[in-house]
Amino acid sequence: MERVVRYSKKREAILAAIRGTSCHPSAEWVYRQLKPRHPDLSLGTVYRNLAFFLERGQVKSVGVVQGQERFDAVVTPHSHFVCNCCGAVLDLPDIDLSGGLDGAVSRQYGLAVKRHELTFYGLCTSCSKQQQNIKEEPLS
Repeated sequence: MERVVRYSKKREAILAAIRGTSCHPSAEWVYRQLKPRHPDLSLGTVYRNLAFFLERGQVKSVGVVQGQERFDAVVTPHSHFVCNCCGAVLDLPDIDLSGGLDGAVSRQYGLAVKRHELTFYGLCTSCSKQQQNIKEEPLS
């Protein structure tokens, strides 16, 4: 039996904040964004609602980046890139995830793979340029 979920302005605001950004926010980011408009909002409320959204499939976790779990409101299968320097998380929607990898892993290892996620790690364009500029600066 499914439990009745009461309407909550804070819950609606939390979900809207996640859906309204492409930065793959942390709970702390959501809290900081909403606190000025919802002074009685607690970080615990944000965490509880994120768990609620995860359970219902309304958001997904991208994983822990620089010590904070990050979330995505785009729940359709897609890949991500995580910058090891600044912590940016970027969507890579055009990478084809339907190439039979689930079946290949299932056959090779005798597993029943239902889905997979693909995340790339490295330096984003901005951090890569900054590192290149540092290398090119002449020593005095």
